[in-house]
Amino acid sequence: MGYLSQEERDVRLAKVQEILKANNLDLALVYYDEFNIGNGWYLTGWCPQFESGAVLVLKDGSAMLLGGPESEPFAKQDSAITETRNFPVFMVPDEEYPNATITDFPTLFAELKAKEGSIGRAGLVGGGRMPADCFRQITEGFKGVELVDITDAFLALRYDKSAWEREQIRAAFGLADECYDAMAKAIKPGAMEIEVAAAGEYAARSRGATGFGFSAIVGSGARANAVVPTATTKRLEAGELVMIGLAPKVKGYAGVMGHSLPVSGGYSASQQEMLGHLKEVFRLTRAQLMPGRKGSEIDAPGRAYYEKHGLLKYLVCPFAHTIGLHEAEAPFFGPNSQDALRPGMTVCVDVSFFGHPEWHGARIETGYEITKDGPVPFSPKMDRLLTT
Repeated sequence: MGYLSQEERDVRLAKVQEILKANNLDLALVYYDEFNIGNGWYLTGWCPQFESGAVLVLKDGSAMLLGGPESEPFAKQDSAITETRNFPVFMVPDEEYPNATITDFPTLFAELKAKEGSIGRAGLVGGGRMPADCFRQITEGFKGVELVDITDAFLALRYDKSAWEREQIRAAFGLADECYDAMAKAIKPGAMEIEVAAAGEYAARSRGATGFGFSAIVGSGARANAVVPTATTKRLEAGELVMIGLAPKVKGYAGVMGHSLPVSGGYSASQQEMLGHLKEVFRLTRAQLMPGRKGSEIDAPGRAYYEKHGLLKYLVCPFAHTIGLHEAEAPFFGPNSQDALRPGMTVCVDVSFFGHPEWHGARIETGYEITKDGPVPFSPKMDRLLTT
């Protein structure tokens, strides 16, 4: 059962066609793999296991998957694009598939020329993430074709979320609420970090999560300094804080929650002071989530507050970023960003610091839909927790 509807797929392919037309391109190659799934998933609602690949989109809107034979049956069942070709460069190295039909880029190029008449210019998405041998085989196989980087133009298609995308993201934030409750309940002296992670993961999976935007973050005590610590068998100690975070996905789209909670059940006076700083920056940043506001403007109030209170040297990440197929994806709204908010965008306020000599690391996070009137919380529950 695939996640992406034909209607949603066709709208997205039509947008790629517009990029091709605007740049006088005959086709686009959109690279993806398990670590860079967003661009491929945007067109297919699917990602392979073990193998990598590309989506090829022609200027007439037809498309095919270039991948490997191990994921080919999976693609034909679940991908919104089901025409496939198999290439050694996308396969598991040295694995053999004697019953599979394997091709190469010169053969594909000849096939495309026979269909299209001529191929003079091709757009490439994700070339910077592509293995060198893959890039080499494409350039040699498409000899004489001018390759044009259209990554930025393609990424911009993902900035504004459709009503269907926002529906999935809202559902994913609903699962994140369940994860928060389960993980908070599991936090107690003597519990292992990995038990806290398991509680959150089970809460998500048992309610229909289709994956996660990142491995569960559980960092207690000084382990919170790791910024994105995955859970270990370390046991929680009384008096510590534990930083938690989880990003369940629904049909490929992420929600998220993040908080820093007391192992003993109550914050000390010093920990309350720390949380007060995080919440104030959260409120300042949230207030900037208005259409037309640029990233540098969104970032500035929280950065000034951190500087005033001596926390700026512990700042690793800016305070706002987009959420979608990845838990954090472009555009990012840092101190030099000129990207502006628009209705239909989906944005997280993500306030943190790391390396403090007493408080170690801490994070609080939730997300919002940007409307013409400002931010609407995907999780009213987490919005209340983090702003009051």
